[in-house]
Amino acid sequence: MLKSVIFILMMLQGVLLSATVEKVEVGGVEVPLVFEEDKTLPIASMQLIFQNSGSIADGAHAGIASFSASLLNEGTKKLGSVGFATELENNAISLSTHTGTETFVVELEALKEQFGKGIGYTKMLLSDPNYTQEAFDKVKLLKLSRIEQKENDFDYIASLNLKLLVYKDTPLGHPTIGTKESLNALKLKDVEDFIGSHVVLERAIVVIGGDMTLEEAKAFAKEALSPLAKGSSEPLPHIEHLRKPSQVVAKKDTKQAYVYFSAPLDIKADDKERYKAKVAAFILGAGGFGSRMMEEIRVKRGLAYSAYARANINKSRSSLKGHLQTKLESQDEAIKLVKEVVSDFVAKGVTKEELEQAKKFISGSEPLRNEVLSQRLNRTFMEYYQGLGLGYHQKELELIEKLTLEDLNAFIKSHEEINLLSFSIVTK
Repeated sequence: MLKSVIFILMMLQGVLLSATVEKVEVGGVEVPLVFEEDKTLPIASMQLIFQNSGSIADGAHAGIASFSASLLNEGTKKLGSVGFATELENNAISLSTHTGTETFVVELEALKEQFGKGIGYTKMLLSDPNYTQEAFDKVKLLKLSRIEQKENDFDYIASLNLKLLVYKDTPLGHPTIGTKESLNALKLKDVEDFIGSHVVLERAIVVIGGDMTLEEAKAFAKEALSPLAKGSSEPLPHIEHLRKPSQVVAKKDTKQAYVYFSAPLDIKADDKERYKAKVAAFILGAGGFGSRMMEEIRVKRGLAYSAYARANINKSRSSLKGHLQTKLESQDEAIKLVKEVVSDFVAKGVTKEELEQAKKFISGSEPLRNEVLSQRLNRTFMEYYQGLGLGYHQKELELIEKLTLEDLNAFIKSHEEINLLSFSIVTK
């Protein structure tokens, strides 16, 4: 019945599910191109994604990747920030730049009839970034203001302190936005050099699709990438999570305790058993009500409104991460209970009922994650980028459906490292 409903929905929405990975040659470099044609709506989108160019590449300048993306959002030197933004608005074009941990992204969206213009503006932006002291000072002021605002965001503080704890002395051991000290030491030339060495052809992957043909997509990609230098790529490092259970506490004027926790998870992005980690994490803490964390911490003890734990599996790092909020007087009890829940989970595994419920939810919700073009393109990109192979997510559903209780519990028992929990607490 469920499969029939999914099929009907897909037919009604005109979903083609035909994303592919091609190549486009630009400046003597073969750039991977993820493409899907979808004529459901007269729209088009493109992402220029640069590998190993996010915050993991900040090096000696904490926050420089994020700063560089924000500076590119200030338009071109010729038109200035306001002039460039006005041009985009007048043509209903969305063009923005942002970073993640591993990637630097230039993103374009527009109606099909305006997409060619959007490509032109992308080319203008990459040819003539607003490398002026005025734009630089504006971005610095905004970044410093944001850092000050975050000083009273206790969830952010707990999350950041956990990151600094478990990735200390690694390329991830700093705030993505940077610090007041690192931003005050930053120079315009530093940002120019960062963009010039990271926003390059050798690091590029194009993700493009919508109301266009493959040949049109290739032409758009070549045009947008044409201003870029060939540059060079570097292998993305794999960062090890702290394996010695530790704890960091921040004292703030708060009425409740914010508890964030993390543990190493020895699974790489292309691990053939990552689908088991998805099911295990869902049962442990990612599934909301019904998950072990929620049942033990909220339902049975009433120690928190919510409690979560998720598996984060990436190319550069993997971990089990979670968080909860609780009363000040029950923070120690909640921390102890998190450890007990994880320990019991590793030692005893899951029940047949938990496995069946997880299978039903995952298979039933998967179509909702691929309703629109951007979701499908992102899925195909991640399959390619993480080395999973095209069509992995469909295979994953099939593997999950066939997963036995014995295999899952053996997998869980083999990952005792998730007991090596570190905690970050913001408390009174």
